[in-house]
Amino acid sequence: MKSTQELQTIATQVRRDIVRMTTAAKSGHPGGSLGTTDWMTAMQFNIMQASPETFTMDGNNQDMLFVSQGHITPVIYSTMARRGYFEVSELATFRKFATRLQGHPSVAHNLPGIRMASGSLGQGMSVGIGAALGKKMRNDKTLVYTLHGDGELQEGQIWESVMFAGAKGVDNLISTIDYNGQQIDGTTDQVMSLGDLKAKFESFMWTVVDIANGNDMQQVLDGMAEAKNLTGKGHPVVVLLHTEMGYGVDFMQGTNKYHGAVLSADDLPRALAQLPETEYGDF
Repeated sequence: MKSTQELQTIATQVRRDIVRMTTAAKSGHPGGSLGTTDWMTAMQFNIMQASPETFTMDGNNQDMLFVSQGHITPVIYSTMARRGYFEVSELATFRKFATRLQGHPSVAHNLPGIRMASGSLGQGMSVGIGAALGKKMRNDKTLVYTLHGDGELQEGQIWESVMFAGAKGVDNLISTIDYNGQQIDGTTDQVMSLGDLKAKFESFMWTVVDIANGNDMQQVLDGMAEAKNLTGKGHPVVVLLHTEMGYGVDFMQGTNKYHGAVLSADDLPRALAQLPETEYGDF
């Protein structure tokens, strides 16, 4: 277990990795990756009962994480490497042809920590529910986590899955919504308003946890601990994680501009100047 300060330092290093990886590749999705960095860091290092040493594809007796918004591979790969699933130096291969670190996660490359090829939005909830039901059948008391973009909730498959999980009491599932109000074509309000998400999930018999500032490490730790305590009580749990797209670099924050666009070589030093070097070192 890491202290809050240690996690914050790791998160700073992860953000350095994200902007360096995507700028070097000249492609990728830095905005959502920066926004979810604190959550992903907390999950990998403190929240989940999982480790590189015990990883198996079937997930028996391990917490499992399915990142449905698979385009945020920069933060997925960085936190996995920093956790020890593979060498940090491999981050330099991001999005290069025939490498393991593709733009969306791939199971074809046997990358430890990846159990699902994701990024086709809407599918991760269904996969997570299936994994959670499998654990129940095996009397496995560990948990299944999923992560979704708020724009992803515009996919109909999500709500079929939400209805099923609530009706069937899939109470070993914690789904987190990256609630930043941004998607590739604009704000979620402009594209298709999500309405009252808390009320919607509650109407489908889910228990809702609200993390007001998903870019505050202590709030993330406290909120996810609350979510874990609410499992096993007959209802799936959803966490509304309020984040800011591009968090950590002031000129990238609060806009969808960097959803799928990267920094120029000239802008990269400006970004890194706001993300101090850490003891963990760059790849």
